[in-house]
Amino acid sequence: MPRTVLEEARLHPAIRERVATLNADIVYNVQAAASSNPVLVVGMAGNPYVRRARKALTGAGVAHHYLEFGSYFKGWRKRNALKMWTGWPTFPMVFVKGTLVGGGQEIEALVANGELKRTLGE
Repeated sequence: MPRTVLEEARLHPAIRERVATLNADIVYNVQAAASSNPVLVVGMAGNPYVRRARKALTGAGVAHHYLEFGSYFKGWRKRNALKMWTGWPTFPMVFVKGTLVGGGQEIEALVANGELKRTLGE
């Protein structure tokens, strides 16, 4: 079942531009990095799940690009834009060949079953 997203027609015209552009820079940065890097990890400082995901990738010999946005104490508003854009509720957010594959547990599973290397053509 697809995730419900508020239809644009249900936004008052006076706020449509603000909704469309709020923290758009962070979304644009992640979109650009996801399309130009085979593996992208988006995270935040101090998050053990981000460290674990990066460690799994490094341990598997998979190079990855990392973008960090704030910490538990700062940057949450900007990170919220990423959550709204992807629908993924937590960090890390891991992209493989431009596709969101999930977070730390999901990337560990893809590494363990060999799917990540197959997807990357290795």
